[in-house]
Amino acid sequence: MDKPTELPILPVPPAQPGALTPPRCVELNLARLNQLGMVTHDGGRTPVAEDFRIIKRPLLRNARGDNDTPPIRHGNLIIVTSALPGEGKTYCAVNLAMSIAMEMDITVLLVDADVARPSVLRVLGLPPEPGLMDILLRDKTALSDVILRTNVSTLSILPAGRANKHTTELLASRSMSSLLKEIAERYADRIVIFDSPPLLLTTEASVLAAQMGQIVLVVESERTTQHDVKEALRRIEHCPNVSLIYNKSKAFPAGEYYGYYD
Repeated sequence: MDKPTELPILPVPPAQPGALTPPRCVELNLARLNQLGMVTHDGGRTPVAEDFRIIKRPLLRNARGDNDTPPIRHGNLIIVTSALPGEGKTYCAVNLAMSIAMEMDITVLLVDADVARPSVLRVLGLPPEPGLMDILLRDKTALSDVILRTNVSTLSILPAGRANKHTTELLASRSMSSLLKEIAERYADRIVIFDSPPLLLTTEASVLAAQMGQIVLVVESERTTQHDVKEALRRIEHCPNVSLIYNKSKAFPAGEYYGYYD
């Protein structure tokens, strides 16, 4: 019997520039998020989950249309912002993304666009990762290189990435417009939620809002002044589709809180 020929072991060739890389997968601690009072697939019908079922419905109707009205332009791009820091915009963005991810035929991309103070990964219990700014700063960084798949099969995350002193210019650049077009149009069933900087703190939020189909403005009860709300709305007056979340409001005389999101 002839001796079998031994084949040489060849080195694996390096990935070619521009080649698609499989998205990274991260594990969300859903039990921890549930303990924090956030929306999760296994969290049941909590008050917070019910709140966001109500909040998401008109947003989805605008994004997808219905029997009577067509979808609005870029309605699947939804920015969540606030007038000032600390009003709960990041928690609202995460909860909204988790709630929409429960829909039967929708996928969700949650984008941390608050580059100066990124919070999405921290809230989700994940370490910092490259993301949005790395795409805009490097020609060779593609969306597929930095997007994070999660153990919630319909939810992916695009981190903020590294900070840059030219953030406003980058968000207003043609590269950002091209990226938004790719994000909005590549997958017909995708809803994209952007956690944005506060409107009265930076110029980045207004620049980003101008490119969105829908805006959700989080207003903290008993803290945000009417003047601040009016000024925030003035900065996004060019955007026709604005919804408000009145956050941390007391619903009952006994002092129980309704919709308390930090």
